[in-house]
Amino acid sequence: MSGRILPLALEGVTLKIDGRRLIDKITLTLDAGPLTVVMGPNGAGKSLLMRLCHGLIKPTKGSITWQGSPGVWPGERQTRVFQKPVVLRRSVLANVEYPLKLRGVDANERKVRAREALERTGLGDIAMSPARVLSGGEQQKLAIARAWAMEPEVLFLDEPTANLDPAGTRDVEDLVRAVHGAGTKIIMTSHRTDQVRRLASEVVFIHKGRLIEKGPADAFLDTPQSAEARAYLSGELLV
Repeated sequence: MSGRILPLALEGVTLKIDGRRLIDKITLTLDAGPLTVVMGPNGAGKSLLMRLCHGLIKPTKGSITWQGSPGVWPGERQTRVFQKPVVLRRSVLANVEYPLKLRGVDANERKVRAREALERTGLGDIAMSPARVLSGGEQQKLAIARAWAMEPEVLFLDEPTANLDPAGTRDVEDLVRAVHGAGTKIIMTSHRTDQVRRLASEVVFIHKGRLIEKGPADAFLDTPQSAEARAYLSGELLV
């Protein structure tokens, strides 16, 4: 696969598990540029949609296409940070170097890239510390540093500030802006309207596995077009 991998196009994507339709005929195109946030109530299918886009699971029906190339999964050019980051039992620096080693990056280059990623994320001073003694916010920053070092074109983030205090949330949001500003497409989930207003330029709103709205973040937050979005933003419980 040559050239850029975006746009990412979903056409009639459906996912059934144990006979239940969890993602329902979603047709959606995600372009380079906007910082995209997927919103929706608990159980809407946000994380499942991210897993489908990332390639961790396959749809029951429909197609997911990167830059017009059906069946091609550009694994080395897109990556994901989970809500609870996976931290290896080794140093902070080694955590960032390890996936680069798996991708065949030579020792000198991976050390340089890992050091640069840690400096950009404010973790340079603790590079040799054991990663598992870090706070929750520091571990999330480490996970983002590890992803950033791989120089992805697309980075999926699943509720990256869940369970973080305000200071940790601010630090992670600053990193999200920095990664996006450096040219990586961010696609993330969030249930927080304040966070969406601070970060997003585009919102994808789903409910019961269906795409309800997609559009500019400010317009969605201020003048939602669907009854479901209006209810969600007003604090009603959608079931």
